[in-house]
Amino acid sequence: MKRVFLSSISFWIILLGSHFQVAHAQSDTTILTYNEYLENIIQYHPIAKKADLKIKFAKAEMLSAKGNLDPEIYADWNQKNFSDKLYYRQYQTKLKLPTRYGVDVVGGYENTEGVFLNPENKTDKFGLWHLGLEVNVLQGLLVNERRTALDQAKIFQDQAKVEQQLILNDLIYNATTAYLTWQQYVYFRKVLVENEVIADTYFNNTKESFFSGEKTAMDTLEAYIAYQDVISLTQKNELGLIKSRQMVENYLWYQDLPIELQNNTIPENYINPLFSNYDKFENANLSNHPNIQSTINKLSLLALEQKLKREKLKPKLKIKYNPLLATSSNSLIPSFSVNDYKWGFNFSMPLLMRSERAAIQQGEVKIQEANLDIDQKRNELQNKIESSWLQQFVLQEQVVLLGKNVESYRLLLEGENEKFNYGESSVFLLNKRQEKYINGQFKLIETSIAKQVELLNFLYFSNQLISDN
Repeated sequence: MKRVFLSSISFWIILLGSHFQVAHAQSDTTILTYNEYLENIIQYHPIAKKADLKIKFAKAEMLSAKGNLDPEIYADWNQKNFSDKLYYRQYQTKLKLPTRYGVDVVGGYENTEGVFLNPENKTDKFGLWHLGLEVNVLQGLLVNERRTALDQAKIFQDQAKVEQQLILNDLIYNATTAYLTWQQYVYFRKVLVENEVIADTYFNNTKESFFSGEKTAMDTLEAYIAYQDVISLTQKNELGLIKSRQMVENYLWYQDLPIELQNNTIPENYINPLFSNYDKFENANLSNHPNIQSTINKLSLLALEQKLKREKLKPKLKIKYNPLLATSSNSLIPSFSVNDYKWGFNFSMPLLMRSERAAIQQGEVKIQEANLDIDQKRNELQNKIESSWLQQFVLQEQVVLLGKNVESYRLLLEGENEKFNYGESSVFLLNKRQEKYINGQFKLIETSIAKQVELLNFLYFSNQLISDN
């Protein structure tokens, strides 16, 4: 598929519909904020659109279930002519109106004639009308396939909403993880740029000192190697940055086309929290969690099936009663008489009911399994939520501590640099101070991102990810 390349201004106007914030450094950079990134995903990403299709499919399921209650019309015509004789002509039509319960309203009309017609089927030339009921007296009266299908369709609609939320939760979680990884590599690069400037300055100063006779050739070589190490580390970070940008681009779409980020586009500062701050832990209502709700819906479906299976233990007894509305000799208008009717019944019952009892036992096992799944998932989620919450406090303490260390490393580096300028230090010590300062910044960025990831996990496990955004 052809990719879309946009300038920084048109990219924002088209992709997100408002202006990016512009930060000025050595060159202008375009900031793609997390909220803007997320809005684009929800609106345009194919998986987000796929989640919406779940609702449409569930509506189709409900329409299909309601189709079991559609009125049904039936017509039949049979005629035989032989040796210039009309052996028989039989015409009948029937209209059946199903209901949610085991009662069907049936009406119809029949008209027959012929030399060799069975006398019981004979009508006058205006035919015979009938209107009556077909009732499942025992099995199928209150619980039957039609009513169960409607109840199941309602659960399918609830399940579609749950599946939609599960898809969106996973999409937002994975997209946010990609954004945080991108943040980390971008701000690693900022540290490495500073590191490169420092190393280059040390190398040039050492080289000048060598020409003036203040430093040895070994000092110059050591400064050059340190500078080369910085370049190597920067290049390694660039590989991670390229991959992380591509992961973010996987989530950026406009209509049906993927979007490619401009080279000067960066994420917002990692110091800015992506989510609202949570200062108090509250036990989440896990019954509403989509992972739990999905199993609860499965349990509801099993309960409906079990109810229908228990209904199969009843004998089948279907009674049919149809008053016959005869026509007069000169009119199609029917007349009613209590003495004109048809009725009958059908009865059947398995003697041992082994298949029916086995189906019920299997259903009970499935229900027990579903209940055990709910207990296991609830306990697992609760443990993950509590663990994630506690880890955030530890990571926050580390962030504070690392921030203080970075400031201390900066002061030590500045002090060592002053000593170096006065010839009271060496390139080796200077490099060590610089290494501590750079690694400290790396650890601070990593830990700050890790805290955001842990908060992301907390929101994901506690089913607050979508509501928070």
